[in-house]
Amino acid sequence: MTDPVRELDSEPMVVLSDVRDEPLSVDEVLKAVQHPRCGGIALFVGVVREHDHGADVSALDYSAHPSVVESLGRVCAEVAGRHEVARLAAVHRVGHLEIGDLAVVAAVSAPHRGEAFDACRDLIDTLKGTVPIWKHQLFTDGSDEWVGLP
Repeated sequence: MTDPVRELDSEPMVVLSDVRDEPLSVDEVLKAVQHPRCGGIALFVGVVREHDHGADVSALDYSAHPSVVESLGRVCAEVAGRHEVARLAAVHRVGHLEIGDLAVVAAVSAPHRGEAFDACRDLIDTLKGTVPIWKHQLFTDGSDEWVGLP
């Protein structure tokens, strides 16, 4: 039996990897990973929520190290190497975000849904754990908290 991923036109590709200070597009990321031989696309959308650990959040600011784009690209390539997928994409937001704004969009395409789900979970978990992006949460009571500092 042949491996459907290896029958693709090329090895797994990181087709989009970026960090932006402007609103993110789910459609852009979804279109980036589509491939005619892939029947599964897993998509993760991280949204700014109104609470965290029992505290009411009013907004947040994301900051990043100058190497963040290269770091995100490396993470995407590493995840691609661990899974039988075709295309990967991840875009993270920096700057000031309000409740409901998109903070991160990640997607993976694979011949089948299982591989796509597994790789997408690996992608977002690895991104959140290793890419140098820091969240400064602002709470409605006037307090604040930094998350993800080294």
